[in-house]
Amino acid sequence: MKDITIGNGSVKYIGVDDLDIDLFESQYIVPEGMAYNSYVILDDKVAIMDGVDGRKAAEWEAKLYEKLGERTPDYIVVLHTEPDHSGSIARVMSTYPMCRCICSNAASKFMQQFYPDLSFSDRIDVVKEGDTMQLGAHTLRFFAAPMVHWPDVLVAYEESEKILFSADGFGKFGALSKTEDEDWDCEARRYYINICGKFGPQVQALLKKLSGLEISTICPLHGPILDKNLGYYINLYDTWSSYRPETEGVFIAYASLHGNTAEAAQYLADKLEAKGVKIEIADLARSDLAENIEGAFRYDRIVLAAATYEAGLHPLMSDFLHHLKGKGFCNRKVALIENGTWAPMAAKVMKAELEQMKGITLYDRVVTIRSAVTNENLRELDALTVDLTA
Repeated sequence: MKDITIGNGSVKYIGVDDLDIDLFESQYIVPEGMAYNSYVILDDKVAIMDGVDGRKAAEWEAKLYEKLGERTPDYIVVLHTEPDHSGSIARVMSTYPMCRCICSNAASKFMQQFYPDLSFSDRIDVVKEGDTMQLGAHTLRFFAAPMVHWPDVLVAYEESEKILFSADGFGKFGALSKTEDEDWDCEARRYYINICGKFGPQVQALLKKLSGLEISTICPLHGPILDKNLGYYINLYDTWSSYRPETEGVFIAYASLHGNTAEAAQYLADKLEAKGVKIEIADLARSDLAENIEGAFRYDRIVLAAATYEAGLHPLMSDFLHHLKGKGFCNRKVALIENGTWAPMAAKVMKAELEQMKGITLYDRVVTIRSAVTNENLRELDALTVDLTA
């Protein structure tokens, strides 16, 4: 990976790529790996900005020592204690006995929980909202960002170069060496909605705090450093955290047993597409759950099509709805298609789940298939197409 220049050069990138990881947080597929970002500010005082996952600690330390040269760090700032960022910190604190750890009160507790043999608890300095730290020409100002996406989170604004160290905010899946020319939106959206999606009000609160700042660069803990067209990224975060649809279109998710429900979903998708509607369709059995959650949040209308199973709902649709509810899904229009051979129940169960989510508007028309799709079902799907495009 090529060297990354930040600002006037006093802030050095010392992050590492993880190309061996298959599942981030043991649940999100990352075919392009993951970046653990870390930075060091070289001024009269030296401050390391976060660490990396312990599995990559040796590579990170080599980068850190190269940038330090003969210098020693005065501080290591921990904006977020999740182990993919704090796993390398204890070793550095042991190597540099005069270095102090700067973090929130919650982070100081979490570190001692994750690392019960922590030997530097007497060198932890707790900071809070509005506190500043002078490094020389550089000054860090701290903002509390609880539940973006853990209660320990801080962000730091460097005043002289107008750099925002945004913790997990504005992060993205993918190693930097693999995704340098990749579109930011898709994997940043999947990252945000699945990592932070539940905490939209807290993200909104942070965006309000930051709205008065002049920001030239955003340095997240995952994904690329952002230094151009920042309004674009901030506006996307405002949209996502407000639970507003990003795209006019229809997301269709289906869970089929023998292919008949899938046939109905595809027929509807083709009809909508023929009318010029932007469509995304997902077979819940053969697609990534996190991407499907992303799709549901992205579009202003969704269609759920599911088979009845054991007098209830197809398990994959049930799991999908469970995850949507957990991420705070709301403020969308939803249409239902069900299938059942002797006692169709899927729509009833889906409706009950959706009624537990805020701001969900259900279309009146429910298409009920009994085993195979009939000509009457096709006419009902044609009518549903009209409903969805009205």
